[in-house]
Amino acid sequence: MVYMVVEKHTSDLLHLKRSPGIRSWSLFVGIVSVGLAAAYYSSDSVLWKLFYVTGCLFVALQNMEEWEEATFDKPNSVIELKTFSLYAMILTLWKKGQEKVLLDLRHLRDISIQEEKVRYLGTGYVLVLRMATGFSHPLTQNATLSGRSDVEDLSALLKRFLELEALQKNLTQEDKDEHCNEDDDDDFEQLGMEGDDESSDSSDQHERPTQ
Repeated sequence: MVYMVVEKHTSDLLHLKRSPGIRSWSLFVGIVSVGLAAAYYSSDSVLWKLFYVTGCLFVALQNMEEWEEATFDKPNSVIELKTFSLYAMILTLWKKGQEKVLLDLRHLRDISIQEEKVRYLGTGYVLVLRMATGFSHPLTQNATLSGRSDVEDLSALLKRFLELEALQKNLTQEDKDEHCNEDDDDDFEQLGMEGDDESSDSSDQHERPTQ
């Protein structure tokens, strides 16, 4: 499964989307099929059969991946991350099926790849947004198992679109300049202190009484 699909890509806007993959849908169909088979072959009452189907349906929904979107808006300096969960939507009666996170694009400093252990399935990969405030936020809630190359390609696309490499170079240069200025100030203060010591010695010689 591709990590995220590019929905829209312009010079000012990048819109990414992610949907549940084949593994997620296969798991959903498998669990629902178990409930339907239990209800069909069972000799219990209709209420019990309905309970079997409903219970397996909720378990299947709970194990499904979410629909996710990420929008990088340069003119408004906003990163918008959306997550839509069908399970949460049904459980809360359509009140909290969608979550939204807004981040300041001006605070974004780096995008890195993070490995996550997925139970029974191996290692997954997810992109992480590193902010200037020290806060980090995953681009998606679910890791991808398709391979690291897809995540690396998306990371390179985001860095080119956001011009993060140029930003990091500018920040590094600013840090160097600031460090040089601090060293110059320290040297100036040291010279000033030495000058004060020499002037104080000369003043002591002038004030010393003659015998």
